[in-house]
Amino acid sequence: MYKHLFVPVDGSELSRRAMEGSIELALQLGARITGFVVEPDLPLSTATGHGEEFLERVKNHESKNEAHASALLGQFEKRASTAGVEFTAHKATAYRVAQTVVEAAEESGCDMIVIVTHGRSRVGKFVFGSHTKDIIIGSKLPVLVLR
Repeated sequence: MYKHLFVPVDGSELSRRAMEGSIELALQLGARITGFVVEPDLPLSTATGHGEEFLERVKNHESKNEAHASALLGQFEKRASTAGVEFTAHKATAYRVAQTVVEAAEESGCDMIVIVTHGRSRVGKFVFGSHTKDIIIGSKLPVLVLR
């Protein structure tokens, strides 16, 4: 039924739970995993009138994002490999996290998105928003939400 799981991670404690839960699910289903990291674009508010200074900020930001995403996906791949689960890694940089997750899952040919939520209260969702909610609303694929 579900043979290709798409699992976005960000390096938080929730990411560890997403990795463990998706690997366990993949083993039960005989599925493979595509791990995904979407790093934030440099905020436009950091743009200055000095072109060289801004370009240096962009390079530094991209370098940090690349290092973070590579390390996180490497960790995920190692866990999946140890468990005997086929793993593919993808990463992106974007302003719209949820939209990027949905688009990448569809482009990767996945048949389910597996995410972990904070389980925030109504007030927390109002103040902080919810990538999970936006992914559920925007996805044509089934979304499994682990708490």
